[in-house]
Amino acid sequence: MNEDTSALNDTLPDVVSAVRCNVRVEQTLMNTTKISIRQAVSAESDAVAAIARKSRSHFLPYLPDLHSFDDDKKFYRNSVFLECDVWVAIENEHIIGFCAFQKGWVDHLYLLPTHVGRSIGESLLNKAKESHDLLRLWVFQENKRAISFYQRNEFQKISETDGSSNAEKAPDALYEWRRPT
Repeated sequence: MNEDTSALNDTLPDVVSAVRCNVRVEQTLMNTTKISIRQAVSAESDAVAAIARKSRSHFLPYLPDLHSFDDDKKFYRNSVFLECDVWVAIENEHIIGFCAFQKGWVDHLYLLPTHVGRSIGESLLNKAKESHDLLRLWVFQENKRAISFYQRNEFQKISETDGSSNAEKAPDALYEWRRPT
């Protein structure tokens, strides 16, 4: 056993006894990193815009890229952060996702692609649910992963459109969540 493994053995005996390779130990440790959720501050608007852009390009490659990154940063700084409550997920002091919501609406929910599937989106969505009895949101019909996520989180489809009235001109659907009585 090398010196690094001996030190880990004191604090993570199950991991070390089950895994003898340092690479595997590092992967296991990374998967147990604590994620915190907190309200964003306006100085974080550029980081939030970058996450939205990266997530959209990864998960929604079929959508047109209508705006520059500078336009996105201005939009988040001058619109989203002024009109919405914005909550961020933090890992190792870095923003990895966010949810922007206002009365009755979830306007934006994005995670870095590497952090999807770890219940972080659900934690962010729950922040919106805590303070509202009714939430609606739009999702592109082709975004099956997001639709599945929202359905698992008790949102129900209430209408669909052909996309002619959204900027991307892509078919979308309106979903709604109501606090159970």
